[in-house]
Amino acid sequence: MKPDANGVGFVKSCLKDRADAIEEFALRSEGFRDLCDDFEIANNEKVRWERSTAPERDERLAEYRELIDSMRAEIEQTLDRAAVVPFKPPRR
Repeated sequence: MKPDANGVGFVKSCLKDRADAIEEFALRSEGFRDLCDDFEIANNEKVRWERSTAPERDERLAEYRELIDSMRAEIEQTLDRAAVVPFKPPRR
């Protein structure tokens, strides 16, 4: 699987300073790749609602902004946890 496929590349473009960690973790975790895909979908939906003239536009935008903020925090927390995995030397 190519790490930049789908949402991984999008997340890397949003969090450029963590692009290497995003790519590395995406190679190891299907759940993380799914989270990246969902993050991209939520952002695409937000853009769609920004262009909408529907009466519920403002409500939907608020919901997507909240969802996106929550997902961004989850992505960052996941990367933080992955970065502090303790290294255990092999037993002799």
